Amino acid sequence: MRQYLAFTKKEWLEQIRTGKLLVLAIVFVLFGIMNPALAKITPWMMEMMSDQLAQTGMTVTAVEVDALTSWTQFFKNMPLALVVFLIMSAGIFTAEYQKGTLINIVTKGMKRWKIYFSKMCVMEAVWTLGCLLSYSITYGYNAYFWDNSIVHHINFAVFAFWLFGFWLIFVLGLASAFCNSSAVVMLIVAAAFGVSYLASLFPAIKEYSPSYLLESAGLLAGGEGTGAYMSAILVTIGLILVGNVLAVIGFDRKNI
Repeated sequence: MRQYLAFTKKEWLEQIRTGKLLVLAIVFVLFGIMNPALAKITPWMMEMMSDQLAQTGMTVTAVEVDALTSWTQFFKNMPLALVVFLIMSAGIFTAEYQKGTLINIVTKGMKRWKIYFSKMCVMEAVWTLGCLLSYSITYGYNAYFWDNSIVHHINFAVFAFWLFGFWLIFVLGLASAFCNSSAVVMLIVAAAFGVSYLASLFPAIKEYSPSYLLESAGLLAGGEGTGAYMSAILVTIGLILVGNVLAVIGFDRKNI
């Protein structure tokens, strides 16, 4: 346990020393501010464009925005934050392979599964804190400008998106347990998303696809209940558990 905690501390210091933690914090803060900001300036932008649109025969009516508008922006913008996070985290294993820094750690007796879970826990912690940061900022501004109570199931929808990101991060960890190139790792993550997204297009199986969790934003305006997403949640958790087992086996046998 002492080795695990020491290595985890080392990973946190690495995140700080390289500036990744600061950059990601800035990214999540900006995305948190961007959602209510875009909603707030939408009427002004439409008014500015009304004359130009009128010349083309289009009539612009008064645009009313509320907390739902801002939260809709949240779920449109956060996938981009997830992409930034994945790109910045893609080398968390592969950089160690290329530098050979894991060899000394392993030869000193530290179990490889401890190394794997230490790195994964740091990534998941940063992702969780980032989501909470963006969520809190958006929630606070929405409460100040509008009324969050008109939005349905917001906490569940945010949880569903967070879990989807959680799954992709474990796909990244699984790919990193076998591959030496961060580019290849990102290609595998993209392929996993692509397969999941294609599966979500088929009505018979879409409710079992991790990508179906992205549609939970549809809950904000009411309509269907959260139960429609339980199958996707269970499948996603199952994939994470299986992926962890395969990653630990692969990482244990990998030539580092």
